[in-house]
Amino acid sequence: MTNIDGPRAATARCCYEAYLEGRRDRVAAVLTEDFTFSSPQDDHIDRKTYFERCWPEKPPFRAIDIEHLVFDGDTAMIGYRAEKLAGGAFRNVELMRFKGDRIAEITVYFGRNA
Repeated sequence: MTNIDGPRAATARCCYEAYLEGRRDRVAAVLTEDFTFSSPQDDHIDRKTYFERCWPEKPPFRAIDIEHLVFDGDTAMIGYRAEKLAGGAFRNVELMRFKGDRIAEITVYFGRNA
């Protein structure tokens, strides 16, 4: 695995910034049409369902700090710490699989309180 600063790393970072800003449009622009999302609560949901379930009307976080961003081929592993507006924080890890310069799949693994 290698740390990378390049277009794909910028795309990954853009997604977290957009989530904090409530900017679905920025994320929609970098997802493939056949995008899927999985988590312990969701099993390969499609793009439309992802935005319905995972993008609240008001962003719930004060900050998301990327602690690890590494690539292995077309897959990025991102470890981050998120601070909730309501108080508290947690850490998660996400895998992003790319097709070209767009994200085709995200799998999130829930962490613990930080």
